[in-house]
Amino acid sequence: MDENCTHDCSTCGSDCASRQKPESMQEPMNQYSDVKNVIAVVSGKGGVGKSLVTSLMACKMRAGGSDTAILDADITGPSIPKVFGLDDARAEGSEAGILPKVSQSGIEMISVNLLLEDTGAPVVWRGPVIAGVVKQFWSEVCWGDVDYMFVDMPPGTGDVPLTVFQSLPVKGILIVTSPQELVGMIVEKAVRMAEMMNVPVLGIVENMSYYECPDCGKRHSIFGESHLEETAQRHGIRTLARLPIDPAIAKACDAGKIEELSAPWLDEMAAAIREALPTE
Repeated sequence: MDENCTHDCSTCGSDCASRQKPESMQEPMNQYSDVKNVIAVVSGKGGVGKSLVTSLMACKMRAGGSDTAILDADITGPSIPKVFGLDDARAEGSEAGILPKVSQSGIEMISVNLLLEDTGAPVVWRGPVIAGVVKQFWSEVCWGDVDYMFVDMPPGTGDVPLTVFQSLPVKGILIVTSPQELVGMIVEKAVRMAEMMNVPVLGIVENMSYYECPDCGKRHSIFGESHLEETAQRHGIRTLARLPIDPAIAKACDAGKIEELSAPWLDEMAAAIREALPTE
């Protein structure tokens, strides 16, 4: 640095180290891929339905005519293939890279369960190895043309979420919650991580929000009254959807027929994503 430096780069033409842009940590995209928008589905805790929301949103966007894909970044708890009826399928490779499996409606996906010989075997790997697999899912899979890729994230703010935010060009995140009061703290952690990584929050989704009686149509708050609106307002983010407790959802997931669900509760969220992240 020049000893006469005023630290005002706007008045200086020197090419010193202090004005160099930091090197990007993003992994290169596979040469046979063109992914326009990457959306991470996150939560600060497990069991709130990230995989369900990821799968349903991929189906919803696909039904609307978009080319969609799912990258299952929950390496130690993969569930995406099963809900699409692909739990017995295996991904294949070519000289170009790994070929994703394709669902009945045309959704591309990759998951560690599509690579393991025994899908029931636990993935007992350390953090750096798991993070490396997530990077490979991005850089070594031949995704082709994709309008919206949904990344099913593991819970929390540890190694894998950090790897996804740093290594993939994430355009926005969807935060999944449940009605319990402790969710406020969980959401705050997810929002703050998004702010730290400079990734916009597209909106918040509440799963298991209510149960609607099939006889009288009355809605019951099984897990207590929702705190979604106050939580969303406190953090300045949009409430995009409330998913009901519906045995039909669980039945479709168990049978690998999630693509047969219409999921009207996600129409507003699909519209919001198309508005925020247009493909043209």
